[in-house]
Amino acid sequence: MPNKKYLLVLCLFFSLTNLVAQDWLTDFTAAKELAAVDNKPIILVFQGSDWCAPCIKLDRNIWQSEAFKKYAAQHYIMLLADFPRKKKNALSDAQTTANALLAEAYNPKGNFPLVVVLDAAGKVLGKTGYKKTTPEKYIASLNTFIQ
Repeated sequence: MPNKKYLLVLCLFFSLTNLVAQDWLTDFTAAKELAAVDNKPIILVFQGSDWCAPCIKLDRNIWQSEAFKKYAAQHYIMLLADFPRKKKNALSDAQTTANALLAEAYNPKGNFPLVVVLDAAGKVLGKTGYKKTTPEKYIASLNTFIQ
């Protein structure tokens, strides 16, 4: 039987890791359901993860920052619509179709990156893109769309 201290340390580690983990959803229906239950806005991100330089910068400088991860875990439902071009990064046919439907509804002009703030019903509250700024200022910018 494992040592109780060992189990306690493991539980603490996994709970802390979960606090700062970025939980990106890819299913719009699941995101809306979770947003309704948790009373949080959805941050829908359209990106080209393997070809769009501003998308890559936004990911590296904002989405992957500890400050954003910690804040997002508490305040947002994160939804990703990725449009990779390289064959090795190809998504499943079902995910490609789902992302195309999201783009049809929320990004008909095909802007990348595009960040759309939605309410739980899928109503657009605001849109933004890449900004060379700090995670804290980006969070403040997103929050201007939320009532």
